[in-house]
Amino acid sequence: MSSNFNPDELMKIFGSLKMPNMPDFQALAESQKRNLEALTSANRLAMEGAQAVARRNMEIMQQVMGEMSQAVQSLSATDDSPQHKASLQAEMMKKAYERAVANMQEVAELIQKSNGEAVGVLNRRFSEALEEVKSLVHKG
Repeated sequence: MSSNFNPDELMKIFGSLKMPNMPDFQALAESQKRNLEALTSANRLAMEGAQAVARRNMEIMQQVMGEMSQAVQSLSATDDSPQHKASLQAEMMKKAYERAVANMQEVAELIQKSNGEAVGVLNRRFSEALEEVKSLVHKG
């Protein structure tokens, strides 16, 4: 029984196959490290933003409570007519509403700024990672 196995033919077949180039594992590891650093940075920014929002909410609540206490004291201390007291209450409510809306806008801007910074870090890293992948592909 004769063998048709020809090592030279086998080498030609393997030589004609386009084998993908091995990736640069060091470059991939460095890229993943930068990805993790970007995620860590984005999470830190988000946490700092959340803490800033919580602090500002607490400041607003303390301010509102102080103003309410002062308003109640000032209304109870006057001997004005019921109509005048009602007018003062209406004016205080209008000012309180305007401050509440301004405070909500301020807090919303804080949240938007914080989220924007965190997303910006991730977007920059994503763009860098795409360029790194292109670079690795073109090296091979």
